[in-house]
Amino acid sequence: MKLILGSASPRRLELLAQIGVVVDQIIPADIDETPQKGERPKPYAVRMAATKSKAINASASDLILTADTIVSAGIRILGKPKSEGEAVEFLTLLSGRRHRVTTAVSLRKGDKIWSRNVTTFVKMKNLSDHEISAYIRSQEWQGKAGGYAIQGIASAFIPFISGSYSNVVGLPLTETSNLLVGAGYSISLEGPPL
Repeated sequence: MKLILGSASPRRLELLAQIGVVVDQIIPADIDETPQKGERPKPYAVRMAATKSKAINASASDLILTADTIVSAGIRILGKPKSEGEAVEFLTLLSGRRHRVTTAVSLRKGDKIWSRNVTTFVKMKNLSDHEISAYIRSQEWQGKAGGYAIQGIASAFIPFISGSYSNVVGLPLTETSNLLVGAGYSISLEGPPL
C-alpha cells in the first residue's frame, strides 16, 4: 500500500513526520479552488479536500491523503492572499477578534473515501499598523490561509486558541492518524531511537 500526499505543503509533510508517517509520493492536486456563490466555510473546505482527492490518479490499492485548510471570519472565507494588499485586509479584519480555522481531511483508497473536518477557534490580538506592516514585509503571509502562519512570527499575535493546534498549522493529526489507521495504514508511534 503506497501513501500519496495530495499537497505541496511542506507543513503537512512535517506534521505527518511528527507522528511517524512517511509519504511515498507527493502529487499536488490541480483543481479550481474558487468558492461557489453563497458557499459556507466548512462545506467549502470539505468539498475542496474531496475534490483534491478525486483529482489524483492512483492505483486502487494506494491511499491518497488530501486536506484543505481555511480561515473564516463569520461566514467570510479568507483564502491565501493574492497580494500584499489583500494580506493587509485579512490581518486588519482578524485583528482583535476570534475567527475559525477549519481543515477538512480526505483519505481515498480506490472508490472509498473517508473524511473528517476539524474547526479550531483562534483569537488574534489587536494588531498595530506597525505590526501588520512588519509582518507583511516578512513575506510569511504568502501561501497561508488567512494571511498568517501560527507556527511562525504570527505566534506572537495569538493569545488564545481552542482546539487542535496542528489543525491551525494545516493538518489535524489526531483525526488524520485515525483515518490512516482505519484504512489499514500502519503508523509507528515509537519515535526515533535515543
